[in-house]
Order: sequence, then C-alpha cells, then structure tokens
Amino acid sequence: MEAVVSDVVDPEDLLKFEKKYNNELVKGAVSKETKFEYAWCLIRSKYSEDIKKGIVLLEELVQKASKDDSRDFLFYLSVANYRLKEYERALKYIRTLLRNEPGNKQAQEMEKLIDKALKKGTLQPQLTLVTFKWVRKADACSSACRWPGWHGDVGGIGLGVAGLAGLIGWRGKGAAKS
Repeated sequence: MEAVVSDVVDPEDLLKFEKKYNNELVKGAVSKETKFEYAWCLIRSKYSEDIKKGIVLLEELVQKASKDDSRDFLFYLSVANYRLKEYERALKYIRTLLRNEPGNKQAQEMEKLIDKALKKGTLQPQLTLVTFKWVRKADACSSACRWPGWHGDVGGIGLGVAGLAGLIGWRGKGAAKS
C-alpha cells in the first residue's frame, strides 16, 4: 500500500492526459474515462495543487457514479487526501468504500495505513512541544551561565533529547529499575 500512496506520475503522462481532457472539454463533453484518467494522474503528482485538482474531478465522478463505479473513485479520493496529509478525509472516503464492500482487501489495507498515520500524527506534536520547552529552558540557562568552555547550544540539545527520552521512558544502562 505504501507504493500506491507514494507513486509519482511521469510528467509526460500527466501532460498526455491533460491534453486529452482539455480536447474533450473544448468539444463540450468529457467522458467519464478521460476525467478519471486525468484525475488519477493529478493525484499522483508531486504538487499539492495538482492533487487538489484531481480530488475535485474525482468528487464530481463519485457523485454521478453507480455503486460499482464509485469503488475506484472512493479509493483514489482516499489516496489523494492521504498524500495531502488530510487523514480524516481519507478515512471518510475509505470507510464509505468499506461500507459498500466490507471484504475489499485493498481498502482494508488503506484504512490501516491511514489509522497508522493518524496515530503517528497525534503523538508527534506532543513530542515536539516537550522538546521545545526543554531547549528553551536550556537556552535561558546558557545565557545566564557564562563559564569558560560552556557551550549552551549543546546543553540545550542535550536537555531536549533528555526530555524526549524521559517522555518515552528510555533508560540507559545501570538505570534504576522500578
């Protein structure tokens, strides 16, 4: 599943499908297949604006789709939102797909990947905040302590790491066990 969410479109393919989409648009009607192909390329772009354009196209498709057709649209809406780190929206789309097809293995894998990202995302800000507080306190100490050879920045980093280690419960050799 990691390969699916990290796949990047070849720029030549993106241009080819963009041209096809625009040609049909000028003629007045874009086929469902062309719209999907272009959206699929856009959501695999390395640029977030392209991914957002792809989401708009996929949302248009899913609104008019039959239950069978909606499978791919919902799956790729989930992938696109995952790539933008919009995990809640990604989860909404993949769970809609799973309500329609509870046994869909690919959707189940995608749901697990999103859940993992959500859990990681909720822990990360807490660790950053605690480390930042420790480093800020160390900076205050370093400006007050002007001893020869004192390197306050190193102390700040050390205290930040020590604070982080304390938060996650790391213990060095010989540390007292409780």
